[in-house]
Amino acid sequence: MSKKLELPEENIELQLNVLEKIELNSALTTEDKTLVSGKPDSLKNGELADSQGKIWAIVSLSAALLAVSLAAIFIRLSEREISPNATVFNRLWIATVVFGVWNGAGAARRRMSGAEVEGRSSYTLQDVMLLTAVGVVSSASVGFWAWSLSQTNVANSTVLRNLTPLFTTLGGWLLLGRRFDNRFLVGLAVALSGAIAIGMDDLQTAGDTLVGDIAALLSAMFYAGNLLISEHLRTKFPATTILMWRCFIGSILVLPLVLLAGDRVFPYSWQGWLTVIALAVICQAFGQGLLIHSLGRLSSEFVAFFLLLEPVITAIMAWVLFSESLSLFNWFAFSVVLAGIYLGKSSGSVAKQ
Repeated sequence: MSKKLELPEENIELQLNVLEKIELNSALTTEDKTLVSGKPDSLKNGELADSQGKIWAIVSLSAALLAVSLAAIFIRLSEREISPNATVFNRLWIATVVFGVWNGAGAARRRMSGAEVEGRSSYTLQDVMLLTAVGVVSSASVGFWAWSLSQTNVANSTVLRNLTPLFTTLGGWLLLGRRFDNRFLVGLAVALSGAIAIGMDDLQTAGDTLVGDIAALLSAMFYAGNLLISEHLRTKFPATTILMWRCFIGSILVLPLVLLAGDRVFPYSWQGWLTVIALAVICQAFGQGLLIHSLGRLSSEFVAFFLLLEPVITAIMAWVLFSESLSLFNWFAFSVVLAGIYLGKSSGSVAKQ
């Protein structure tokens, strides 16, 4: 009887051992599959969030590009009443007020909600120097561009101004030690070729325009510096703070030029005021605000690269609104710019490194 009772016990122990081995093998197999399949869920979620953030940054940059492209239209309307320098001055001081009200309302809202003031609101000496520098280089870029238009033709100035992404990429490589993959560099070369081709028809009319060409080239270099400094500042400050400083310093630098030239400072009609307000709110506050905001996710090199679409959109708007003619060659150049930007967008150098 005892032997009969011992047999089932041995079978039970044997079955338990087999079950333990099966569970151990199953656990090991599951772990191996996890290792082979890739990264943990937390990393996958992080990559997904980063990818979505980059997509929204490109959407913001596209909206900024559309708003900035309207600047040429508003400037043309504004210059019916006031000079180019006065137009820039009104654009900057109105935008300074807009950003100041926005930042003040945000600070008041945080105080009312009892939220702690973020550490990034404190200024160091280096921060003040960089914020001042971004205002100076931005104003220098605008000033050299305006000067180049008086010394050379529009085609030369536009072509040389469109070299901004080349200087931005060069600055990122020399000063910041950045590296760019072949797809990005090929896309940059293709897009630059299309941008140069946009004004190619008019290049043959240029005469002795060396001074104006140099001014346009300096404008592109200063604008590249503006993007690189703004990208660095975005690690600590919001876009509105950077632009408030930039517009405030720019308005201080431009006002003496308006007064020395004896130009009318402000518009004299409500249509003129409406134009400069739209220029400040839509192009400077909204457009430039989204542009600087996108630098939190995208590299300054790609932002400058993407801005090659600005003359394309401006030309199409002028074609629609002012019936300016566009040749078949212009449309071909536009498509080349789009193809180059598509190549650059699909590279790994789009996101901030």
